[in-house]
Parts: sequence; C-alpha cells; structure tokens
Amino acid sequence: MTTQTPKTAATRRQFLTLAAGGAALATGAQLRPAQAQTETRARIVIIGAGAGGTALANRLVRRLDGAAITLIDPRKEHLYQPGLSLVAAGLKPQDYVVSQTTDWLPRGVTLIQEAAAAIDPEARTVSTAGGQTLEYDFLVLAPGLILDHDAIQGFSLDMVGKDGIGALYAGPQYAAATWQAAQGFIEKGGVGLFTRPATEMKCAGAPLKHTFLIEDLAREAGTRGRMDISYMANNDSLFGVPIVSEKVRMLFGDRGIAPCYSHVLTAIDPGRKVATFTSPEGPVERDYDYIHVIPPQRAPEVIRQSGLSWADKWTDQGWVECDKATLRHLRYDTIWALGDVAGVPKGKTAASVKWQVPVVEDGILAAIEGREVRESYNGYTSCPMITRVGRAMLVEFDYNNNLVPSFPGVIAPLEELWISWLMKEVALKATYNAMLRGRA
Repeated sequence: MTTQTPKTAATRRQFLTLAAGGAALATGAQLRPAQAQTETRARIVIIGAGAGGTALANRLVRRLDGAAITLIDPRKEHLYQPGLSLVAAGLKPQDYVVSQTTDWLPRGVTLIQEAAAAIDPEARTVSTAGGQTLEYDFLVLAPGLILDHDAIQGFSLDMVGKDGIGALYAGPQYAAATWQAAQGFIEKGGVGLFTRPATEMKCAGAPLKHTFLIEDLAREAGTRGRMDISYMANNDSLFGVPIVSEKVRMLFGDRGIAPCYSHVLTAIDPGRKVATFTSPEGPVERDYDYIHVIPPQRAPEVIRQSGLSWADKWTDQGWVECDKATLRHLRYDTIWALGDVAGVPKGKTAASVKWQVPVVEDGILAAIEGREVRESYNGYTSCPMITRVGRAMLVEFDYNNNLVPSFPGVIAPLEELWISWLMKEVALKATYNAMLRGRA
C-alpha cells in the first residue's frame, strides 16, 4: 500500500478544493434560479464581439424580452488571447486559441460583420464600414484595442519569427512564429531583450511571462549559461502593484534576469540586430540575438475620433471616458465601455471582463427598468503570472492594489505553485468559455 506524505496529501486536497471552486465558477450561473425577463423594445448596439461583447450579448438575451441586440465586428475568428503566451513558448498549438465568432453567439442577436466606422453620440447612431447606419437606445463600446506596431520604427509584422524577432500579442500565427524565433535563441544563446510599451496594455503580466518561460526553457535545454537576458521595463517598476513588482524583482535576481528600468523600445534595425530605446540618459542602442516586441496600444480609431475618449488623460491612447465603478460614460448616459477600451485605472484582462460584464448588464437593465444600479466594478484584475513551466503565481488585485485572492488558504498569491499553473494551463480556458456563454 502506498503511503502519502502529509505534504502530498495536502497538495491533492488543495487541488480538489480548487477544482471544485473552478467548476462552481464556470457553472454557477446555471445553478441559480432563472431571473425574470424584462420586456422592452430597446435597441442595443454592441461594438465588438470579443470576450466582453459576446459575454454581454449572451446575458442580455436571457434578461430581456423583445430587445433588438446587434453586435458589430468584422472578425470571423474569436481569439482566446490568454493562450497566446502558451503558444509563444511552444506549450500549445496555434489552433488552441482560435474559434469562430459565431460559435459563441446566442439566437436572437444580429451580427454585422463589418467594422464600426463612426459613432454619433448626439444622434445616437453608429455607422459601419459597409455604409449601414444603426440607431440605438443603448450603446456598449467593447472593440478591444489596437496594437500600434507602426510606432516602432523599422519594425513590421512580416519580421516576426525571423532573425530573432518575436511578437506574441499580434495573433496566433505570430505567437507560433515567435516560438520559432525563441527556439533559435534557446538553442544558440546570446543576448535576449524582452520589451514592454509605455502605454496602458492588455495583460501587463504577459511580457514577464514570456521572459520567465524562455529563461526556464533555456535552463531545461542546458543553454542558460550562454545567455544574457534583460527585461526592458517602461518605468521604474516591474509591475503596477508594488508588492508584486518586488516579488518579480526578487525572482529576476534569483534567475539572473537583468531589469533595465525606464527603457522603452522606439526603433529596431533587424539587419544589424540593434534596438533603440529611450532612457533617462537619452537614446540607447542595444544589440540583441532575440528581441520580443510589444508595441504601444491604443483605442481603435473609431473611438478616438468619436469624442468619447478622455480629454485630460491618456490623450495619446484614447481610452473611453467612463465612471470606474459603473463603466457608464460620464457625458452620455446611454453609453458604456467594456474591456480593453475602458478608460479605467485597471482592467485590461479577460478576468477583468468577467467582472465588468455583469456591471454593464445591470446598468442597462437599471436604465430600462428605471431603477438605481446595483452592481459596481472594483477594478478586479487577475494575472496568472507564469514563472516557469509548471509553476505560476495567481496574482489578483483591485483598483487600490489590494491583493484579493479568490482561493484564500489554497492559493498563496505570491508563491510559485503548480496549482496556479494548472489554473492558467487547464482551468482558465473552461472558465473563459463559460464567461463567453454568459454563465460565469
């Protein structure tokens, strides 16, 4: 008979507890009694059929009887973006992150597969690239964000996967190509530069994850000793939450990763394999054998040209002006922002979307029913910070940088745990899919 050590038994008990919690998280909405539908003839337009727009549409269909709900999005494919970092480290295939937009949409919702071209908040209309004009009673802005690769002089996406250049954010094919470039670096060694833009960005932990994973894979391959790895931080911190930043700094020290503070990539010369950064001392050139490029990120042009962005902050990025608790626009009370495009201090992750969607849903229902709102968003963001293959820290925090763990006593947020790795590698996608269906 096999005897479990106390440590092994406790670890398995923790995993079973986590699995039960994850199952409840993914299916909890199904277990609650169905809520009565509200009758309405409201015209609701949602710009964007990504995580936020799709999840909201599914929830609204179940809550409203008679509403005309329209989604506007030209993308035929839906991307599970949290999986891109796994693809870029060779841990998942490219198709792991790809599904069809229509796979997730409920009956009773109209999808217009065109880009939104203009928004007139005074006339309450949205125009599409194909020439359609839609009137709305309520508008939700959930178009995601734009990766401004053109802001990096000398860089273009056709470089990814060649000559030691990676860019996992750009999409599944580029994440797969990034792994090709990273493999060459792992095999040969040399100088690796891992960048982070100065703008707000989706999942600010992703640059760190890629750095940690490539470093760990090099150790496994026995080539780490031939590498010089630097993380180019955009400011004087490694992460926006001070206690997490300090933990990352300590891990970098243990792993021999050099942080270069306030170094922002501005140009790349692939022929010479030289990257140029701004720094407190002025422009700095750095040689590289592998460089991971994450460009500045901004709201889509249709948002920036609509007059709906903040006028006094993030002026170079164009995030939507909205109340950080209700996500309702501050000047137009028929408009809400959701997901990456929302101009709030935190919240550009899929986990944030999960908590934001019920807030926007409640705001629209409150407006239809003539009542006060009941839900609010506290800035919840989650980052499963992968630190090596098979280990991660499940970092969850709010607007005030308070750590808000979902599994207290099971997952210590600042410890490298295999359970946290399983949350990222196994459980997260199931929860994400349940969210898309409006059930998490």
